Amino acid sequence: MKKLTLQELESTLWKAADILRGELNAAEYKDYIFGLLFLKRMNDEFNSERQKLFDEFISQDMDKEEVEELLEDPSFYTNFFVPSRARWDGLKNLTLNIGPELDKAFKAIEDEPRNSELIGVLTTANYNDKEKVPDKKLSQLLLLFDSLNLADENLENSDVLGDAYQYLIKTFADDGGAKGGEFYTPYEVRKLLVRLVKPSEGDRIYDPTVGSGGFLIESIKYIEEQGGNPRNVSLFGQEINLSTWAICKMNMLFHNAKGADIKKGDTIRNPMHVEDGVIKTFDKVLANPPFSLKNWGREEAQADPYHRFPYGVPPKSYGDLAFVCHMVASLNDIKAGWERSYLMEYFSVEVPRGKYGRAL
Repeated sequence: MKKLTLQELESTLWKAADILRGELNAAEYKDYIFGLLFLKRMNDEFNSERQKLFDEFISQDMDKEEVEELLEDPSFYTNFFVPSRARWDGLKNLTLNIGPELDKAFKAIEDEPRNSELIGVLTTANYNDKEKVPDKKLSQLLLLFDSLNLADENLENSDVLGDAYQYLIKTFADDGGAKGGEFYTPYEVRKLLVRLVKPSEGDRIYDPTVGSGGFLIESIKYIEEQGGNPRNVSLFGQEINLSTWAICKMNMLFHNAKGADIKKGDTIRNPMHVEDGVIKTFDKVLANPPFSLKNWGREEAQADPYHRFPYGVPPKSYGDLAFVCHMVASLNDIKAGWERSYLMEYFSVEVPRGKYGRAL
């Protein structure tokens, strides 16, 4: 059987974007495509595992009806379980009220206890908005994705789906112009920074402004290139934008980083990677934080319960150094000294004299 190549998958994803271009901008229609791509992938993997289980049970001379009943038990599946309401065969031929049915399908997946990792991930997009995405366009998308089989066994290699997803993220970032930078850091920047910090097998790696997860994905690729086991690494991130957080979660899953701990929330005002009232620490911290962010949370920083700003609080209108301070506080081993002049240039208060600590 002919395997699905990266070029073929990218071509199909481009066609999906073409269907939605027009009234919607890239920032809006990306959520619809990401959701449907993930739904098709889940169904194809589920169907593949279901068929293997069916064959196994039948080979044991079990009754077919009994087997069909057993296959509705989520505990038999090693990955996610797709409830009947969300199965592709029941969705692909819809022509009317497609949006509400898709919303219900995504909700059913999230409500399944076996899929707890997906809570809040698939319901960020509202498919039930006929002014933005009428039934005709949703029907075209369903037919287009129906032409793909995204099960692992049908892919040319294990990187196809993850690489295609990265392609899709970049495409939307390019189409979205300046706003694309909110969830996507250019590949060249990711590659350079990852090679500077040299993540390795066994590391705990953290991105406090994780976006779509590019730094974390590049880190596990680098570890694999160096001969390490990319599964023997712990990934953490936090993202303030709900839609981007959902994209990041899906990105991790497409790259087989199922255990990545990606939190929602404002990293400065409400850091989520906390244990017993103390900021968690990591071996490597990479980020592309927002530059010259206004209203970044100076008031909260002045009374920060996590003591992340011992050298002073950055100016109200420029939160750049607030993210640097958070990153420093999140490091296990801080190896080099900060220059006093560097700190004094950016902070609004004098840096304490004497041995004031170590930094990046």
